Amino acid sequence: MNKIKVLIVDDSALVRQTLAAILSSDPQLEICGMAADPFAAAERMKECIPDVITLDVEMPKMDGITFLQKIMTQHPIPVVMCSTLTVAGSETALKALEYGAVDIIVKPKLGTKQFIEESRILICDTVKAASHARPGKISPMRQVAPKYTADVIMEKPLSQAMIQTTEKVVVVGASTGGTEALRIFLEMLPEDTPGIVIVQHMPENFTAAFAKRLDTLCRVTVKEAAHNDTVVRGRALIAPGNHHLLLKRSGARYYIEIKEGPLVSRHRPSVDVLFRSAARYAGKNAVGVIMTGMGDDGARGMKELFDAGSYTIAQDEASCIVYGMPHEAVKLGGVHRSMALQNIAAEVVRHGN
Repeated sequence: MNKIKVLIVDDSALVRQTLAAILSSDPQLEICGMAADPFAAAERMKECIPDVITLDVEMPKMDGITFLQKIMTQHPIPVVMCSTLTVAGSETALKALEYGAVDIIVKPKLGTKQFIEESRILICDTVKAASHARPGKISPMRQVAPKYTADVIMEKPLSQAMIQTTEKVVVVGASTGGTEALRIFLEMLPEDTPGIVIVQHMPENFTAAFAKRLDTLCRVTVKEAAHNDTVVRGRALIAPGNHHLLLKRSGARYYIEIKEGPLVSRHRPSVDVLFRSAARYAGKNAVGVIMTGMGDDGARGMKELFDAGSYTIAQDEASCIVYGMPHEAVKLGGVHRSMALQNIAAEVVRHGN
């Protein structure tokens, strides 16, 4: 199998070296060049066309956003933005997603052995997912073995855990390509949509800016979820980066629990964790949606939703940036319907009211 060629563009020599070491540790990845600025990157690309570019947000001579726009208009290549954990950096990186970047990674830094290993997993998986983001049909992807399952956060739900009531809740999971998919989905929902809980694979500190951006575009209210938030009609809650999110219920009230823990299905937050909690505490009252993304996070959780009586929807292959997570959910038999992204909101409203 041909290796995925990666070009690293960052003005920091230390960041370039660290990223190169992390990416080179994965046998599927190969560094085809490094550059300190976009002009040097353009010269490298004359010698070798990369499959994926990791691109710093702020650089001398030309900023990452401008270079991204040039790439997308002249020779589209999957780009992963490499950003620092700052409010300004997160807002700029999210703007890059609007201009065609596939995903965001956080610049690697020193930490504990577990932190470094988790960072390595997340960075390598993000770059590999980006390599599949091509116009047209997505090629088949290698199954990535999970590090842990949702068992480490919550036990499997009982088969008859929840009786049906009148109040519904919508749970949504997405990864690569999900930021734009979620925007399209949420913009199409009416104000009185049942409460929505979302896991989008995204780094810490980026989810607050992402929620704030969506809140300005949608009729429903959108916010980053906080511990003990109540799930109410007309509001979407997005899991904070680097924390698992569980749906809980007390009487007639659905609420959010934010929890730490290991990577589940190689992610934190994990869609499997959200879906399992919804299967246990909402059951037939839940509508589950799984969207674009590489790997299989959410597939097992969606089957648990399906088995608990929830109505489940998968984004179809044609409208996915990466048809990984929905495909795995379909293969497990946990999906009632697969459909185009543009039709999911109407289907959610039809089954949520």
